[in-house]
Amino acid sequence: MAFPTPRGLTGGPGPTTVPAELAELLRAQLAAVADQVEEEVRRQVPEYAVPRDGPYGRNLRAGVVQALTLFVDHIADPGDDGESIAATYYALGRGVAQEGRSLEVLQSALRVGGMHAWRCMGRTAETLGLDSTVVAALGELAFQTVHEVAEAAAAGYAEAQLRSSDELERRRRRLLDLLLGADPPAPEAVRKLAHGARWTVPRQVAVVALAGGPDRGEEDRPLASSGALVDMESRPPRMLVPDPDGSGRWAGRSFTLALRGRPAAIGPTVPLAEAAQSLRWATRALGLMGRGVLPRQEVVRCADHLSTLLLHADEPLLGRLRARALAPLDAVSAGQRARLTETLLVWLLNGSNVPDVAARLHLHPQTVRYRLRQLEKLFGDALRDPDARLEMILALRAESAQPQQE
Repeated sequence: MAFPTPRGLTGGPGPTTVPAELAELLRAQLAAVADQVEEEVRRQVPEYAVPRDGPYGRNLRAGVVQALTLFVDHIADPGDDGESIAATYYALGRGVAQEGRSLEVLQSALRVGGMHAWRCMGRTAETLGLDSTVVAALGELAFQTVHEVAEAAAAGYAEAQLRSSDELERRRRRLLDLLLGADPPAPEAVRKLAHGARWTVPRQVAVVALAGGPDRGEEDRPLASSGALVDMESRPPRMLVPDPDGSGRWAGRSFTLALRGRPAAIGPTVPLAEAAQSLRWATRALGLMGRGVLPRQEVVRCADHLSTLLLHADEPLLGRLRARALAPLDAVSAGQRARLTETLLVWLLNGSNVPDVAARLHLHPQTVRYRLRQLEKLFGDALRDPDARLEMILALRAESAQPQQE
């Protein structure tokens, strides 16, 4: 793994060099200076005020010694790139990220340790009576050393975070696949995967089916709400939302805006073990949106269209029902059929009350009565049979939901 080992800073050392002989004098004091720096870091950075034989204590001691060694090596050999020591700090940064700690803690320790090390070694330089320009060059070199190890640690931290993020995403994808599989998931398997994915197991969920398209990229990925599991590679893309009815999760425009313009269908809220059913209905609703059976709007909630979803749960059977229940209308023209089906559905839904039908259709009552006489001739006694009336209502609802031909 590559890691940065920058060799200079803006406004870095000028032509003045530090005498190489000073390296051996400082190296002889390295252990004593390391003790002082370690104590100062423990005093000023609370996270490192821990027992010396623990992992934090051992890492602190090793880090201080490595940084001081790099500083002295730069004096002894300005051409040395310090790669091995930079690698140590790269690994140290990775370890900080993997343990879930903040990089700022490590950076604080570097700043405190660097300043104290410079004060200790600066006193040595003054005791030796070195020229002020040499002391200044020594200071520049000290700050360069701190910069190098800090850069290496930051690079290791960033790389580990990226790997951690990718791994977390893979675990959440596996969890989502389990929850939306054909068979109900075993609770123990869910708990195990959820723990590894850092996901709190909810009591209820809803699954959102999202419209996809070849022109949509990662920048169109929905801004998933807290705790949502998202799979944009599936067809259709899907998002499982925990406890969807809490905290106004679907309220207002916030959810629609989070979808970044993607049409979506929200499945019914179900217990976690039934998440696959929520996905099934959301997917069906998305398909009906595409056909114009359900409104072509940004977000459709299955809970608002249960009867339509039920009607279209078995399309071939629905087709047979429509053909049988509305067979008498096959004898009239298309225009007449449209007028009669509209009147018949409203009449059946309004308790056969002609004035109410006329008001709803904005027609004269005589027009309604004329159409009803036509329907009487076509359907006969079926208009008074409860079972036939129910089938007519279902068939007419399905027919009225069909998009108008342009």
